Amino acid sequence: MDMAVGIIIGAAFNKIVSSLVNDVIMPPIGMLLGGVDFKNLEVVLKGPTTSATGEAIPAVAMRYGLFINTCIDFLIVAFTIFMVIRMLNRLAAMRPPFLRAEPKAKEA
Repeated sequence: MDMAVGIIIGAAFNKIVSSLVNDVIMPPIGMLLGGVDFKNLEVVLKGPTTSATGEAIPAVAMRYGLFINTCIDFLIVAFTIFMVIRMLNRLAAMRPPFLRAEPKAKEA
């Protein structure tokens, strides 16, 4: 049950962090860099073409702007998890002695 709750909260937290990065953090950074939208940053390897039958073939591109957004998402989530685990370890160290799990003494 605890794992299911953790997964659901983790998925919701991931959406919040993605929105934070895409809608709050990256627009001011893009504005400072001259009006750049990181979602649209890409290196086109091959431009769009049409096949012999007239079908449109889309461009082949490396979208490094989306990769930058994803890396920032990851760093925020990793830092938050680090801080939560650090806090839980500090709380565990502050438990009264009668609530701590003591290692069993070895019998002679």
